[in-house]
Amino acid sequence: MSINRVNISGNLTRDPELRSTTSGTQVLTFGVAVNDRRRNQQTGEWEDVPNFVDCVVFGSRADALSRFLSKGSKVAIEGKLRYSSWERDGQRRSKLEVIVDEIEFMSPRNSQGGQPRQQPQQGGYEAPAYNAPSPSYAAPAPQQAPAQPQTSQRPPVTNPPNADVFDEDIPF
Repeated sequence: MSINRVNISGNLTRDPELRSTTSGTQVLTFGVAVNDRRRNQQTGEWEDVPNFVDCVVFGSRADALSRFLSKGSKVAIEGKLRYSSWERDGQRRSKLEVIVDEIEFMSPRNSQGGQPRQQPQQGGYEAPAYNAPSPSYAAPAPQQAPAQPQTSQRPPVTNPPNADVFDEDIPF
């Protein structure tokens, strides 16, 4: 048995590219930068070393995600690895990419990386404006302390019987 699951979080390195296959399936590709911490052998200090991961989303989610992802967006991704190899100009090439199953937006919507992108083919996308009325707060009126403390009508707490359960007995 083998497990092929990947969890990464990082920032998009470029704006996503939305394409379609000849059969009409939407394909969204983008890159995510994920930092790795390593100690520099010369200086002895810790450094962030980026890893660049190619990601792919298929189907109807690809079009929807393309409107909300942009370069710099922080995301968390869960998916599986896929290895591809091909030959171009007589040279063998290969790549490892993440097929995205789940994606979570970690940037706030109003930050630089979280803004919806404009779609040139659709004439642009503009988020609707919402102006909520600002609430007014007033200090609560002081309350009189009750003359007698209130008693709760809760049943008495009973402890469960002791069970002899050990870590080895748990089936996971």
